[in-house]
Amino acid sequence: MADATAAVDAALRSRRSIRAFLSTPVTQEQLEAILAVAARAPSGTNTQPWRVHVLTGSSRQVLSARILAAFNDPAQAAEHAEEYAYYPSEWVSPYIDRRRKVGFDLYGLLAIAKGDKARMHAQHGRNFDFFGAPVGLIFTIDRVMQQGSWLDYGMFLQSVMIAARARGLDTCAQAAFTPYHRLIAEHLHLPANEQVVCGMALGYADPAAPENRLVTERAALSDFVQFHGDNDDPAA
Repeated sequence: MADATAAVDAALRSRRSIRAFLSTPVTQEQLEAILAVAARAPSGTNTQPWRVHVLTGSSRQVLSARILAAFNDPAQAAEHAEEYAYYPSEWVSPYIDRRRKVGFDLYGLLAIAKGDKARMHAQHGRNFDFFGAPVGLIFTIDRVMQQGSWLDYGMFLQSVMIAARARGLDTCAQAAFTPYHRLIAEHLHLPANEQVVCGMALGYADPAAPENRLVTERAALSDFVQFHGDNDDPAA
């Protein structure tokens, strides 16, 4: 069990959002193995609400080009919006502080100065090329499913990322795709009842890319954990 614990902990601790990938191909066998083991993720009454669209080669390139064209055209970009709110409508501490720090840290590694909107826009646009990864994943869910199934979906996404790390691969989960759900639906021929959840880049990290040196901080246990035991007095 010690070896198993070490392996699982290593996969969890080494998972990071990678934003520059090598062109090294990922085989279909690798992808199938990752998705098969990730499908063991729990879901309420075993509903398994996840649906995965795997894009490689020209299919990935065509979708990326279509979204980038819209993203880089202000008139077109204004016509696209998310179907669901990923972030809060009003930011408060500590969440806004963490958001700002990761942004400053990333742009610092990339030498993007505060206020350099052109380079910020270009960096954000790299999302839509899956940061150069050879594999792009688009995750969808049936619209009849409710909030509980979205919780299940998060566990599935985490399982995909950890299974990838166990095989020496890296990922970046990408909510950036959600505003362009209409273009994605058209490209993938999605039925009307299928909603885009997010995208994900998958491949081998580029070790020379400065942005891949980013390691985000995590709050101390004391900031988010409260233990309740035998000595708790509910009336106190």
